[in-house]
Amino acid sequence: MMAIMLIAPLLFERIKLPGIVGLIIAGVVVGPNGLGILERDASIVLLGTVGLLLLMFMAGLETSLDDLKYSADKAIVYGLATFAFPMLIGTGAMLLMGYGVLASILVASCFATHTLIALPILLRLGIMRTTTVTVTLGGTLITNVLGLLVLAVVIRAHGGDLNLGFWLFLIPSLTIYTFATLWGVPKVGRWFFRRFGHDEGAEFTFVFATLLVVSYAAELIQIEPVIGAFLAGIAITQLIPTLSPLMNRIQFIGNNLFIPFFLISVGMLIDPMILINEPRSLLIAGVMIAAEVTAKFLAAWVPSKFLKLQFPNVMVMFGLSVAQAASTLAAITVAYEVELVDQLTVNGIIAMILVTCIASPWITARWGQQMKPQEAAAPVAVEDIQLGDRVLVPVANPNTEDNLLRLAMILAKKVNGTLLPLHVLIDQDGRVTEAAKIQQRQLLEAAETAANAAVIDVEPIGRVDDSIDKGIIRAAAEHQAGLVICGWKGYSTYQENFFGSVIDKVVRRATVPVLISRFPHSINNTARVFLAIAQMETTSAAFRQTIGLAKNIATELKATLHLVLLVNTTKTNRPPLDVEDFGLESDTPVQQVRGNFVAKLNRMLQTDDLLILTAGTHPHIWGLPALGVEPETIARNHQNIAIIVVHFPRR
Repeated sequence: MMAIMLIAPLLFERIKLPGIVGLIIAGVVVGPNGLGILERDASIVLLGTVGLLLLMFMAGLETSLDDLKYSADKAIVYGLATFAFPMLIGTGAMLLMGYGVLASILVASCFATHTLIALPILLRLGIMRTTTVTVTLGGTLITNVLGLLVLAVVIRAHGGDLNLGFWLFLIPSLTIYTFATLWGVPKVGRWFFRRFGHDEGAEFTFVFATLLVVSYAAELIQIEPVIGAFLAGIAITQLIPTLSPLMNRIQFIGNNLFIPFFLISVGMLIDPMILINEPRSLLIAGVMIAAEVTAKFLAAWVPSKFLKLQFPNVMVMFGLSVAQAASTLAAITVAYEVELVDQLTVNGIIAMILVTCIASPWITARWGQQMKPQEAAAPVAVEDIQLGDRVLVPVANPNTEDNLLRLAMILAKKVNGTLLPLHVLIDQDGRVTEAAKIQQRQLLEAAETAANAAVIDVEPIGRVDDSIDKGIIRAAAEHQAGLVICGWKGYSTYQENFFGSVIDKVVRRATVPVLISRFPHSINNTARVFLAIAQMETTSAAFRQTIGLAKNIATELKATLHLVLLVNTTKTNRPPLDVEDFGLESDTPVQQVRGNFVAKLNRMLQTDDLLILTAGTHPHIWGLPALGVEPETIARNHQNIAIIVVHFPRR
């Protein structure tokens, strides 16, 4: 099996075919209906089942309820259309082929769902933020959920259990189950990450256990576990930053171990001899492909008349939605196991997957190039922020190192940058103890391991210098760092205020931007990001960089961004802030505050918030903190709030 997982995708990708197709065909060749090398025994079924659940879980991770927030009305129209057209056309086509009502409806539900395998093409073309793509993402969530619900109802009807008692049990239990999953899982997850977020192994185990427990709970209320896996992914996605090591581990384990087991096990269901013994299988496959492609095209073309989309946009929606993979495989596998469909149907579905997985990337690339850049859902006015190109992170305290590294890795991976973990040893009378050298090596190795887990370039720096602050400044210059991230305890002692703390000295001497960060809990717990700034600063170039930084952090942490403006009461003639000019969505919350800025901000903040402030009302006055007094005042009043103070050097 491991040899197949290695060889089959590589061979098929060499001939420009998706690796998923190679794994399925490999299952056909080695399975009981092919050469008979492997039997589809209990171990393969077990691992394949885990792979199926992980496949749907990862589909949920890629789906956000926020996708419906923007262009919600258009997304609902398209979502209902891309569900209804395949259901009507698919059911009619399969009934004409002699299928029963339940089997026809189930096959049609396979047509309704789709897998967005062409999304990487949109990233490469730079059109991910267009209205067309936003609508397609929202519609995908709607049609996949409806398709999976149809699967649950059809399976129950096939078993003879679709009666009044079923509906009286299903509707309340499904409502409670959905609410408990979408509301309860994030609550439990935030508590767990707050308590045990320092243990990466525990984080992964928690996520995997959540997937299996929620899937098992779905079976208890008599719906398919794949629906539970999908909902679990949607619920927990807000706790897992897209570019985090945890997300990388989940995708790595799923894509390279369990999901290939599922794909190979699906291939083992196919009997290639049916193509010879039953020529009707070719006809069924042709009808399925024609019905699915026609339905998905109409689902994109008809709503475009109301949504006023141009033809290239219609073709991109069609190209994205025509591909069948994850949900389709899940549904047809479940249906075959309960003997609702036969091998002829499975063969036809596999043929449809093969054709659509080849067609989808080609159509999307072909027409995506013709989409106009100005059709973006929100204007891209923020300057191209490359702060993550080379990020220097001093690591000294194992208790705070984890969150600083996660923040640095989020910013670095966003622009394919490099992480520069630094540890400085103080030269005391020309002697550095062996114990200090061992600790330095251990800290840097831990940082390097974390970066490698997140697939980020890393250059560990071990240094001996006169002082910590000089070591940081000199290392940043020597290694051409574009950003420095320092840890902060949230307050200064009287001695530090008089002589200057390490943070003060770094901020005053830095020639590159510095993020001074305090994280009392796991950064993954962040639910809201507050950017608080004086209105007079909104016209500066530094503000554009700060708002771009805040937007990137909020996006990667899957948190909502809020702006808080300190308005000067003596100057009321300033125009209101137009957030769209800075590349933000038009409905981004903006709250104006007059008077005691710190006191009013204190009342807004809650646990799991991340506050971003600009540094230094007194950057060059000795005896006062270089960050200003406001950050320290807020930090003392809210010891559980994460804070980032942004400092841009004066030019």
